[in-house]
Amino acid sequence: MTFGEQPAYLRVASDLRQKIVNGALPPHTRLPSQARIRQEYGVSDTVALEARKVLMAEGLVEGRSGSGTYVRERPVPRRVARTGFRPPSGASPFRQEQADEGARGTWESSSEQEVAGPEIAGRLGIELGDRVMRTRYLYRDAGEAMMISTSWEPLAVTGRTPVMLPEEGPLGGCGVVERMAAIDVVVDNVVEQVGARPGLAEELLALGGVPGHVVMVIERTYYASGLAVETADVVVPADRYRVAYHLPVR
Repeated sequence: MTFGEQPAYLRVASDLRQKIVNGALPPHTRLPSQARIRQEYGVSDTVALEARKVLMAEGLVEGRSGSGTYVRERPVPRRVARTGFRPPSGASPFRQEQADEGARGTWESSSEQEVAGPEIAGRLGIELGDRVMRTRYLYRDAGEAMMISTSWEPLAVTGRTPVMLPEEGPLGGCGVVERMAAIDVVVDNVVEQVGARPGLAEELLALGGVPGHVVMVIERTYYASGLAVETADVVVPADRYRVAYHLPVR
């Protein structure tokens, strides 16, 4: 086989990737062994091993203990809807947005106080070491883990109010906009930045991914007259979901 200028392991990985994409190596098929790759492509054991590592890092194949390496089934991406920050009264953004997409969304959460580190203090515009309420959510669609969110709210804003705990009290489970309105804080802007990175071990464990899988991270901050009242990191598996924005035309 004649190759171009790419490193040998990338050329082998590219050829195997193409076979996976075009169906020559369908899902659940065992990937050719290291010896088979070495023989078929005329490369060393090291090159064959590195090519397999590339495919594993890309999430195209997975190792099965005591059995070998197999082609993964590629899920059809589903949508995570983002529609802005003003859902109908009484509905959290997640509940409303997923209802609009026909998803059966549920979630579990836990809240605790902590001191703000450098990143969160910067995002909220507060002093390093100021106290915040951190709430962690695991969202599910029909029972399948689909999204993790961690939010931080400055206790200088919500402390000793009925909305100090986002999931408890008379407005527990409601969105940030409605909760803040209950304490006379009017949210008038929200900023979201979308990026991607390899998932952390604990994130992939919760979301059902494997090491090396990429996640999308939505960094969201709510503002009231320029004051940040909540910031959050929303983590979504990039191989199973697409973030879809529905934004009003002004």
